[in-house]
Amino acid sequence: MFQNLKNLDTAFRHVKYLSYAVTLGSLCLSGYLGMRAMEATQAAQERIFILAEGKALEAFSATKKENIPVEARDHVRMFHHYFFTLSPDENFIREQVSKSLYLADGSAKSVYDNLREGGYYTQIVSANMNQTVETDSVSISIDSYPFDFRFYGKQKIIRPTSVVTRSLITKGRLRHIDRTDQNPHGFLIENWETLSNETITVKKR
Repeated sequence: MFQNLKNLDTAFRHVKYLSYAVTLGSLCLSGYLGMRAMEATQAAQERIFILAEGKALEAFSATKKENIPVEARDHVRMFHHYFFTLSPDENFIREQVSKSLYLADGSAKSVYDNLREGGYYTQIVSANMNQTVETDSVSISIDSYPFDFRFYGKQKIIRPTSVVTRSLITKGRLRHIDRTDQNPHGFLIENWETLSNETITVKKR
């Protein structure tokens, strides 16, 4: 009988030790999984986006902070491309301007409204004009937020009888917003204004 009690006590001790081992193993596993989850979350936050044909694709070659100037410059470049690349077609003009206004605030809408009310877009259609913009450079300052930028480029206006080239220098600020299909960079241009738009050359065709 005492032998049975001894065996029972030994069995209880074994069960207790096994319970301790299982509990310890569970704690270790939970800690490991928690650590891995935190690492995965941090890695996801550090993911950046590279651009291919205006679309943001995930990449892992740099930190998010390092990639901000790249995305910011392309955002500014694409805004100016949409806003200033126009053809003598009302639907095309409307589509281009609509794309650009997804990338900027009311300051760009005000410029568009002034041009429209002044008959600028009507003149493009009636005079059979094409307009393009060429980016020379985009400077971004990320030392303070929102980010200040300046755009340097050339605006080309192609008429049936001439080609006019103008300088185009603008400035504004960039702030973060959520990424969307219409705004893949997740920036919004604010306080946009034109600093210079002077004629450089006029060539006859």
